[in-house]
Amino acid sequence: MNILNKEKLKLVMAMDWWQTDDLGGKIGKIKVSDGPVGLRCLSVTDSWANDSIYPSVAYPCYQMLSQTWNLSLAYKMGRAIADDCVDHNVDVLLGPGVNIKRTPLCGRNFEYYSEDPYVAGVFGKSFIEGVQAGHVGVSLKHYCCNNREYSRYWLSSEVDDRTLREIYLKPFEIAAQAKPWTVMTSYNLVNGVRMSANKKLNDLLRDEFDFDGVIVSDWEAVQDPLDSLHAGLDLEFPHNDKHAEEMEKHLAEGRVDLECLDKSSARVLALASKAERERALRKEEYTVDERIAISQEIEEEAIVLLKNNGVLPLKGGKIYVTGAPAHLYYHGGGSSAVIPNRPFVPLDEALRSLGYDAFYSESIGKIYGPLVSMGNLRQACLNSDQSDVTILTVGTGAGAEVEETDRQTIKLSPEELDALRYLRAHSKKLVVVVYAGSAVDLSEFDELADAVVLAGFGGQNVSQAVANVLTGKVNPSGRLTETYAYSIDDIPSEQTYRNEAVMVYEEGLNVGYRYFETQGVDVLYPFGYGLSYSDFKYSDLKVEMKADHVAVSVKVENLSDMDGKEVVQIYVNEVNPLVYRPVRELRAFDKVFVKAHESREVTFELQKDAFSYFSTILNKWIMEPGSFIIQVGKNAHEIVLQKKVDVNM
Repeated sequence: MNILNKEKLKLVMAMDWWQTDDLGGKIGKIKVSDGPVGLRCLSVTDSWANDSIYPSVAYPCYQMLSQTWNLSLAYKMGRAIADDCVDHNVDVLLGPGVNIKRTPLCGRNFEYYSEDPYVAGVFGKSFIEGVQAGHVGVSLKHYCCNNREYSRYWLSSEVDDRTLREIYLKPFEIAAQAKPWTVMTSYNLVNGVRMSANKKLNDLLRDEFDFDGVIVSDWEAVQDPLDSLHAGLDLEFPHNDKHAEEMEKHLAEGRVDLECLDKSSARVLALASKAERERALRKEEYTVDERIAISQEIEEEAIVLLKNNGVLPLKGGKIYVTGAPAHLYYHGGGSSAVIPNRPFVPLDEALRSLGYDAFYSESIGKIYGPLVSMGNLRQACLNSDQSDVTILTVGTGAGAEVEETDRQTIKLSPEELDALRYLRAHSKKLVVVVYAGSAVDLSEFDELADAVVLAGFGGQNVSQAVANVLTGKVNPSGRLTETYAYSIDDIPSEQTYRNEAVMVYEEGLNVGYRYFETQGVDVLYPFGYGLSYSDFKYSDLKVEMKADHVAVSVKVENLSDMDGKEVVQIYVNEVNPLVYRPVRELRAFDKVFVKAHESREVTFELQKDAFSYFSTILNKWIMEPGSFIIQVGKNAHEIVLQKKVDVNM
């Protein structure tokens, strides 16, 4: 096809908010849509207006998906969302986001998987494989170092090369193995260069991560369209009249590098052809009801039991339910806000459907970000007095966790703390269920409640899933994928330098559990933590150096009367490193089902990259032969077995 340079300019600049240019019908349009945790597809193509969103299946947020520690569910969720895309003729889903949770204050943390780059990378990879198996593309985002929403268009994330490669780029490197159709650049600058015009990192994406798709901008992220094109950005979203005029002028004046224009327009043209071919192959894998069931299945495996003094699973009796999230659908805000396609089921109703004597009255009414409407707390206390178990639901929601702004605090509202204290004085047994998309301060809840359950932003069937876990119909198996510190003051990234222009990543590799475990700082709940109704024992750890990998096996035994799932976590520690290395780093995991009073052997193969670090002097990954300790943990703090092995690959 003979395409003129003016037409090539149209190809590298979107036609409107959600579609690429079809050159007057010469080629097919590519339709894109928000929707990492459910399709946020609009009925219009020229705006971002929330009032034009089609209802769709609302899935658990990425935080919850990763807390399943079950990669098959990430694939399954991706495949289900592909069907949602097919229903609305969407060619490219704008997700997944694999950015690192550097601080719990980031307003978009619910859209991201973990503080750990390996967890974020493998979940992103599996999700992408699921979506693209449905012949729908994805946009792996936000590339890279988008770890705060504070001044996100203008702030420069200042990161040393080793930290960049080992922590912030590693999830993209892993997820890129799934061959995403597109990668989306972030709003921020990295080391002084805007990501939509960052040639060094765009070249790295193509040359080292073997990405051969289209690099797209986040919406309205481009400041200089010419610089961005020359730096390797292939496609600017949305359409910008001013930028289109500028580029036509640059083209007429001979300032456009035609080789760059040819490469980028050819990639967009190839994507349009790919989308057209894939459309012909699309067919529904799951009905809508099956997708809703998948949403609930994910939530049931994601819910984390944080504390249990024997009150759970519920034994019966009169159950009093209160708190806003029990009757209102809690979710994150911004471009991931989905309108569920089925009515929300309150928690008390979900419990009654299972045969339990549950009822509801208001204590905390509505929460509007930091503003709380308090209901009849006196009546709530009277109801608690007259009940066998009180379930208090608390959380954040779209007013606190939302794109474009960071959270002001990790504490829950003073009103919710009041409800906790007053109900504690009146409750025979008190269960707290937490609905939040990122880490919150639960220290007082842990102290006063008999049980604490993390439901997170659990999708449209969250109540049914929570009810199944509370009653023991489902044995909880979720594990945290971020650390719950005692205080925001304990988070190292919150103590680093920041001014009006830069945010310095002074903590380097010491992100999340890498910091807490290396420095010996106590936390409320460590990375990887979670309880079960079953009791598991580990034994028979075997570690052997093979020709090209380290073979690890361990026996997991279920000592209880209840079938359950356990997450086996493998950490690596170098005994005498040449460079700084955290005391332990997660290198493998597996979630295994073990029947009551039975055992299973779990095996792993640790490849060279599990023992490597990035050398900034040599500008490559290095595996120094030496001694390593293979650690088997129930979480990042509780190492139950370990064995030393000499590694030479």
